[in-house]
Amino acid sequence: MMRKRDLERRMRKLAKEYGVSVRSTEGGSHTKWHAGSEAMPVPRHSEVNERTAKGILENWENILVEVAKEQEEQ
Repeated sequence: MMRKRDLERRMRKLAKEYGVSVRSTEGGSHTKWHAGSEAMPVPRHSEVNERTAKGILENWENILVEVAKEQEEQ
């Protein structure tokens, strides 16, 4: 299990590496992390399953790559 705050710390670090500004909004049972027009839902549990956390980080990095490319084109 990975603590949610550790997952969020990694997500912020990735965003900083790609130079993408992010924001988060609270929903029903998830926090949505926004980068550009894309959003990544993160469960609001104190601990997140390792597989789930790994999938979130992979998807988040893919989103950041796309957003960073869009920002470079502008």
